[in-house]
Amino acid sequence: MEKSSDKICIENLEVYARHGVFPEENKLGQKFVICAQLEVDAAKAARQDDLALSVNYGEVCYFIKEWMEQHTFRLIETVADFLAREILLKFPLVQGITLEVKKPNAPILLPFEWVSVKVERRWHNVYVGIGSNMGNREAYIRNAMALLDKQRDCRIVKTSNWFVTAPYGYTDQPEFINGCLQVQTLQSPDEFLDTLHMIEQQLGRERKIHWGPRTIDLDILLYDDAVINTETLIVPHVDMQNRMFVLKPLEEIAGFVRHPLLHQTIHQLCEQLETKLKEK
Repeated sequence: MEKSSDKICIENLEVYARHGVFPEENKLGQKFVICAQLEVDAAKAARQDDLALSVNYGEVCYFIKEWMEQHTFRLIETVADFLAREILLKFPLVQGITLEVKKPNAPILLPFEWVSVKVERRWHNVYVGIGSNMGNREAYIRNAMALLDKQRDCRIVKTSNWFVTAPYGYTDQPEFINGCLQVQTLQSPDEFLDTLHMIEQQLGRERKIHWGPRTIDLDILLYDDAVINTETLIVPHVDMQNRMFVLKPLEEIAGFVRHPLLHQTIHQLCEQLETKLKEK
């Protein structure tokens, strides 16, 4: 999801709630002050002067008040993280949020104005490769998509067509059905990877042979424009520019998205690979 420069700002909303490490804070409660910057696309609402096309900041304020009153946490770090996510889930036009939770009466025996925690959370745009070459391939793919879409903080927004492709690497196995998904998620890259692995495990994925047969295969191809290289995750997906079974379905739903390392669009990478394969 592209970042918008438009903001709706809520400054110093006062609420009374029961959050804190000490039992007295949980029992008696205290004042908290909330500041929120909501990232929205305000252009359409502004031009048509129509509240239905924007985010009702009054509803957001009352939602914050009720949520703060109905929950109890020890840490304001937890309060800020959970509340930011809940606002993004509750108000679909909010693309991102900067949320600050201030605690003016924190139990510190020194003069101070307040302590606060500020977090930034947003919907992330992820492209996922999906494939299967065991059993009822179509059913495995449908079930994987359903399990992913059931995640509260994930939503599938685009799906490519399905392509029957020859196996890659280890070739002594059945043909694959491959495709790509565009997913919006609140999860971090590592959290999202864990979600994909959980779905694979639920659908009987076993990693016995490198590039071997699988009931379901779910790979993070692109995560926003992030470049990630850790022991557990590499993004953009390794060597995707040389894999037509990745590029062809990805081109359908993200043809003009740029590869963050190669600085070329998926459409351009697909054309280059097609030319290379014809020359062989």
